Amino acid sequence: MPTLQVITASTRPGRIGPTVAGWIEAAAREHGGFEHVDPVDLAEVNLPMMDEPHHPRLRQYIHRHTREWSARVDAADAFVFVMPEYNYGFTAPLKNAIDYLHQEWEYKPVGLVSYGGVSAGTRAAQMIKEVVTTLKMMPILEAVSIPFVHSLIDEEDQLNANDIMTAAAKSMFDELRRASDALKVLRRDR
Repeated sequence: MPTLQVITASTRPGRIGPTVAGWIEAAAREHGGFEHVDPVDLAEVNLPMMDEPHHPRLRQYIHRHTREWSARVDAADAFVFVMPEYNYGFTAPLKNAIDYLHQEWEYKPVGLVSYGGVSAGTRAAQMIKEVVTTLKMMPILEAVSIPFVHSLIDEEDQLNANDIMTAAAKSMFDELRRASDALKVLRRDR
């Protein structure tokens, strides 16, 4: 069974990304289609702005933080990006984390969990598709879009998912599993 990596894209103080990611991680474990669910918080990974002198395609990393990030991403078979929308786009830390690597992302599916106000982060989700396809990733159609996310978080900092969100998450995990299995041949042959 594949390994799913859930990446929390927001790094700012006061963020709610970990709350949303905690819910999606629990939903992924409950789904049962993945051997391992690996939560990754970009605030904890704390990559500096790209500081490698060589193009990522060469995999000639000189910094320890890059080698560790490379190994972690390489170990995943599929991803979920948990992402807010900032000014109609996705976060700079997510773009930076993606840009550090190249081959490690190839032939892996990615599901998008976006959140925000009325737009539910959908503009950021649409924008990131161009970036990930350049790296030969496969963004799946099924996604979780959470509008007015603050209204769904209770006093104990838990996300109270509604039936629509739960059904969307299940569909996304089903498709991530199918796509990961289908792309396994391409990952093996690269």
